[in-house]
Amino acid sequence: MGEVTGWRTSTRTQGQGQCVEVGFAAGTVVVRDTKNRAVGISVTARHWRRFVERIARGGLDSRTLQERLQ
Repeated sequence: MGEVTGWRTSTRTQGQGQCVEVGFAAGTVVVRDTKNRAVGISVTARHWRRFVERIARGGLDSRTLQERLQ
């Protein structure tokens, strides 16, 4: 993985201290907690795109997950 650049934090955090940052490297997306920037997880850009698309479709909302568990 190359240098991670372009770190972004959601505009919805409103300084509440419960947020993550997303950074980008060649073919990789890194997610880290703003309270502990030394540690993060990385996923391929392809998997990140699929994750975001699923969120946008409502595939990970709490109601959908609860229905799947029943």
